[in-house]
Amino acid sequence: MNTHVMGTQAFSAEMDAGSAQGSGSTQGAKSERKAIGHGSKPPRRGLPRAVRAYTMELILLALTVFLVVAAPGFASLGNILNVLRTVAMLGIIAFGMTAVIVAGEIDLSVGAGVALAGSIVAWFADALGDILGPWPATGLGFLTAAGLGFGLGVMTGKCRQYFNVPTFISTLALFTALRGAANLITGGFPLASFPPGFGILGGGYLLGIPVPVYVFAATFAALHILMNHTPFGRAVYAVGGNMEAARLSGIDVWRVKALTLGLTGLLTAVSGTLYASQIGAGTGTTATGLELDVIAAVIIGGTSLSGGKGQIWGTLVGVVFLGCIANGMTLMNVSEYWQYVVRGAIIFGAVLLNQTLERVR
Repeated sequence: MNTHVMGTQAFSAEMDAGSAQGSGSTQGAKSERKAIGHGSKPPRRGLPRAVRAYTMELILLALTVFLVVAAPGFASLGNILNVLRTVAMLGIIAFGMTAVIVAGEIDLSVGAGVALAGSIVAWFADALGDILGPWPATGLGFLTAAGLGFGLGVMTGKCRQYFNVPTFISTLALFTALRGAANLITGGFPLASFPPGFGILGGGYLLGIPVPVYVFAATFAALHILMNHTPFGRAVYAVGGNMEAARLSGIDVWRVKALTLGLTGLLTAVSGTLYASQIGAGTGTTATGLELDVIAAVIIGGTSLSGGKGQIWGTLVGVVFLGCIANGMTLMNVSEYWQYVVRGAIIFGAVLLNQTLERVR
């Protein structure tokens, strides 16, 4: 009996020791894993950080190198200036559109707005040129177009606030209405009654550089400062990132959204005036499909359609990217129909690659 009890006690003692040892091993393993978890992480394998951070810039560089080799005359100074002139009007609007999309909204009416602005300026020059003088009438036309563009943008924002009408719908309605208004103003024909010298704004040169490029550069600088170095710019990112949190922090979210839309309307009027100057007439068919190129440039530049993320610099890269594609295919004598197909494929591929790499940044 005593022998049996002693054996049982010895067996229990062994089990306790084994349990203690196992527990110690488990705790040691947990401690080791914890130490590893809280220690320095091993560097993430994959693409270098610089590649992930400057994806579109590197894609643009690769495209440029390809076109220099494959497209005759692409690298000439005259062609480079031509590309810059072509993208200038697009880019002026795209910088404003960046603010709109970062704020969580969108504007589909900019192409029709360009046509309407050019038609308004042309109508004022034609109808009031003899009364006020050619240049005062043209200037008044521009101010009217700019004021109307800003006002329609703000109105779109207010419709979003008070009636909860998505800007996708309201600006789509404006897209149709503004294009119709432009044709009503011009009677369906080009209206060309601009004062002498007006063509310099869209087609002239200053110190060897196209005049629209100066407006393009000034707009880029102004929007870059606005979005990155002002309270309003920080409010735009806050509203697009988390609207409710921005509201609770004291930001007037609807005012911010309305002002971004108004700013884009104003820049649309500027671009429309430059278009009218370049072609020498105001017409309701100007800038057909421009809104899609504007949005494509913004998205290619890394701006998120869900809002809260995007940079003016990225939009600049997207604008130049689109300009190089169009110019390069023209120099390579690619059929116009194939140009649409190739542009669509390249744009989709560039955005897809950019978004894929964004996940590992």
